[in-house]
Amino acid sequence: MSDLIPRTAPDRRSFLKYTGALGAAAAVTTTLSACSSGPESTNETGDGGQGGSSTLTAVIGYGNDGSWDPTQTASAFAMAGNEHIYEGLLGTDPITREPYAALATGIPGDLKATTWKFTLRPGAKWHDGKPVTADDVVFVFERILDPETQTLAKGFFDGWLKEVRKTDATSVELILKFPFPDGAARLSLAKIMPKHVFSEPGAWDDATKGKTVGSGPYRMASHHPKSNTTFEAFDDYNGPRRAAFKKMNWLTIVDAAPRVAKISGSSAEAEISDNIPYANIEQLKKGGMTVEGGAGMNNLFLLFNTAHKPFDDVRVRQALHYAIDREKMIQAALKGHGRASTSFLNEANPSYRPAGTVYGYDLAKAKKLLKAAGVTGLKINLMAVNVSWIVDCLPTVQDGWEKLGVEVTLDPQETTAVFTKLDQKKDFQIVAAASNPNQFGLDADLIMHYNYGPENIWMGYARWADNAVAKKLFRDMDQATREPEASKKRAMIQDYIDTVAEQAVLYPVVHNELMTAWDPDKITGVKAQPYPGINLLQAKWV
Repeated sequence: MSDLIPRTAPDRRSFLKYTGALGAAAAVTTTLSACSSGPESTNETGDGGQGGSSTLTAVIGYGNDGSWDPTQTASAFAMAGNEHIYEGLLGTDPITREPYAALATGIPGDLKATTWKFTLRPGAKWHDGKPVTADDVVFVFERILDPETQTLAKGFFDGWLKEVRKTDATSVELILKFPFPDGAARLSLAKIMPKHVFSEPGAWDDATKGKTVGSGPYRMASHHPKSNTTFEAFDDYNGPRRAAFKKMNWLTIVDAAPRVAKISGSSAEAEISDNIPYANIEQLKKGGMTVEGGAGMNNLFLLFNTAHKPFDDVRVRQALHYAIDREKMIQAALKGHGRASTSFLNEANPSYRPAGTVYGYDLAKAKKLLKAAGVTGLKINLMAVNVSWIVDCLPTVQDGWEKLGVEVTLDPQETTAVFTKLDQKKDFQIVAAASNPNQFGLDADLIMHYNYGPENIWMGYARWADNAVAKKLFRDMDQATREPEASKKRAMIQDYIDTVAEQAVLYPVVHNELMTAWDPDKITGVKAQPYPGINLLQAKWV
């Protein structure tokens, strides 16, 4: 429902914190005593031996200087790190996204009930040694549901969760507004945090900058924005995902070449890396690495400014989509590691079916639509984020549009620059960027509300929320969220996705694979994720 989207759009800085796009986080405060004034060696090897007390070194292809506040962040690095540091009442498998008991002792027996009862795991402790209590659970959910506090997590909970009550020192009740079984998997997004730490003045700002105190199997040992973040096994952890590595050192290397170099050859300094460029897959395989992909919601999308004519005309938006040769893009830019979008959802999503409008390459149809709209002499400035694979895709877009008779200027920029302009309401025509809602789950209702809704930040950028078609769409989305019968709900979601496809205001062009590489002679139990980051909670030394 529309209430799943923040009622008030976050300010620019907050949005950049969510996405991890904010350039440089402020220096971590002195409350993070583990952080030294300069970065530790990024070639840390522990005791130098495999297993035992040696250090697992990972390379992450995203910045570690976004927000680490679990209620706020969508930073790929921070979200991956927080999975190892914090726990929700329930966790989810990183691939299937099936829920499991994490900080709670079990999953409620009846997920169609409107009251869910949870008891905390006996003996659960915070990384500072204090016990986890029901007060901590209530503290976090009160922040998430507080109408005066704008968090990213609010959009995942306040539409269906009414309140959270303490029933005794180690038990809580969640009171739902209506039956919502899909909420169980979303509980992994509400990381429980210690009230005695984060209720202190300035503590949420410290969390943004990198202060972490969790109950999970690893504690943060040090954090150096733009360099590396280190983790140590938490000896008092007694939950279901025990630490297999005594220490971990996660390097942030955004540039592709040095990232690949860290895991290449006989002198490789890391055991695993995400965000592997397609051009390096065979090289790494020949060197003995396992390289696997995860196909999910990662996508190149086009966002139209419907307040800028002629992009208020659905025929123009459709024409520009039909003019893109997606198969050419997949082969030329993605080296075969992608699929043309046939719905907003990717084909592996449990709620997927082809949308009512599928944008196959059809230049004749595109020309007919543009002519029907009365548009001639169109000139487009395509503003885009400068993510490497997005930039690789842009020439195919330009080629198709120029064959349509459109004059195109490609304008790739730093991600921060693009979204600053959007936030400042500066005029634009079309934006090309990357998105992956699978960071938050596979739930189609969640994915669609992340992108569409009357108060949604993306709809604010598109200037489309007041459109009559949009208003009906949002009502249909509300009804689908509240539908208790699973098959009927799925059909309702599929139906409104037809509207999203037809309107093409914010719509994916291609879904692509994300590649992960690791040394199978050193670690096992790794699974390639279809979203950025890594999860090592079930991995171990060989």
